[in-house]
Amino acid sequence: MIKFQRSWAVFLRYFYLFAKLDQIADLLYWPAVDITLWGLTTVWIQQNQPGVSNIALIVLTGLIFWQIVWRGNYEISVNLLQEFWNRNLVNLFSTPLKIMEWIVGVLMLSICKVFVSMLFGVVFVYLLYALNIFTVGWAFLPFLALLMMTGWVIGFLSASIVIYWGQRFQMIAFMSAYLFAPFSAVFYPVSALPIWAQKISWYLPTTYVFEGMRSILRGGSFPWADAGISLGLNLFYLVLSIGTFYWFFERSRSKGLARFE
Repeated sequence: MIKFQRSWAVFLRYFYLFAKLDQIADLLYWPAVDITLWGLTTVWIQQNQPGVSNIALIVLTGLIFWQIVWRGNYEISVNLLQEFWNRNLVNLFSTPLKIMEWIVGVLMLSICKVFVSMLFGVVFVYLLYALNIFTVGWAFLPFLALLMMTGWVIGFLSASIVIYWGQRFQMIAFMSAYLFAPFSAVFYPVSALPIWAQKISWYLPTTYVFEGMRSILRGGSFPWADAGISLGLNLFYLVLSIGTFYWFFERSRSKGLARFE
């Protein structure tokens, strides 16, 4: 049985690290750099290509949405790496803490940091370019949930590799989300991809969200069918990824977590 107090302790254990300058910079600095560079580029394109409507809003909304996926992945895989870096992995899991309680704790932290990062991005875009990301309306909330779930899927897959093979594969925690980005149609339609890449794209839940986002910004209605497919894929992949992480964790623990310290 999962005890919420232990999950809350896990949440606080990582949340207290949030007060450090490097953590705040990581949460806000890189999104600000991306928004500045992409925003100036798309505004320039729109000014010089008047026939291309809403390109700045579409690209910046896609950028904010992609940060949700990135942050969802980061908070799971990198917080696990924190235990490796601090030589605390054995100490943490030698307590009565269950693996599912740890998972619940990092998911709560992920939700918290996703909202902080997202709100910062929305406000920053509005202040710099007077563009309102909430133009998508109430659709923002289901899109947010769907993208966060995809980030968790990627995070648990990355964490599975890290917990079994250790720090020598720690780069996967930072690289994994970007492996899916080209196929997710973040800034361009799926039709822009080669045929073989389009086939991969339609198996990713993110594709349906970004296609739906662009449809709404061009005046379309909420894509219920796309949202339903994205939700189904997310639920399937999330159960599979958590099960994979749990299996790799148990196999690693049977070999001895102390081998990583």
